Amino acid sequence: MSAAHDEPVRYEKRGPVATVTMNRSDYRNAQNSAMTYALDRAFYHAAEDNEVKTVVLAGAGEHFSAGHDIGTPERDAHLPFERRAGLWWDHSDKEGAESRFARESEVYLGMCRRWRELPKPVVASVQGACVAGGLMLAWVCDLIVASEDAFFADPVVRMGIPGVEYFAHPWVMPPRIAKEFLFTGDRMSARRAYEVGMVNRVVPREELADRSHELALRIAEMPRMGLALTKRAVNQAEDLQGLHTGMDSVFGLHHLAHAHNAETAPDALGGMDIRAMKKAGG
Repeated sequence: MSAAHDEPVRYEKRGPVATVTMNRSDYRNAQNSAMTYALDRAFYHAAEDNEVKTVVLAGAGEHFSAGHDIGTPERDAHLPFERRAGLWWDHSDKEGAESRFARESEVYLGMCRRWRELPKPVVASVQGACVAGGLMLAWVCDLIVASEDAFFADPVVRMGIPGVEYFAHPWVMPPRIAKEFLFTGDRMSARRAYEVGMVNRVVPREELADRSHELALRIAEMPRMGLALTKRAVNQAEDLQGLHTGMDSVFGLHHLAHAHNAETAPDALGGMDIRAMKKAGG
């Protein structure tokens, strides 16, 4: 699999490690649907390639990902795409909650759950902004290596919405820290993320790519089946602790918030466009 320079996702293989790189650096790797489906294809390719033992997920440019695309010229939320993560109908010819719930079930919660189950370890290599939808991508990975300048935030409570769709907050950090993270919308530094156990390693920015690759190489020394079963064992333990059902519950609250906004605010995002979010610190 190869990807041109202007593709939304690049795929590169070096030995047993596949590196999947988000490639919309002009927009801080904001995730439109084209990028989401390109990521899905890349992860499928890595899963099918017998030479690949581990995967690194990275972002081109200064930032890992500023989240979901809520305002770039290439925003494509209104367009139909081939559904891959579930059996909900095409959202593009529907209206209201029927459209939004179908789309987000597919491209947000559904895709993230699929990627979490990739039976090969995935290392997130995070620099700069890892915000909102960017968190979802980092959190589906098994390990996170962050540069010293990385920061994490989920500011969507400013929209009146209780966190992003892949609601892993109380599992990736202690519940009181998760509440502070959401209630304030403040940025969490890489060092703080390491202290609360959300990040595995913090490294200098100039060493991020090499250190992420080195970790992936070390993991690749383990037997493929052993890695797959171990990953499944830990994921199952998280699910027994309520991760899967908790996400289903919060996904419903997420869409209740969208519906409430649609009735009481300028739009389903509570009137918070990309400028308003940037001004508020997101």
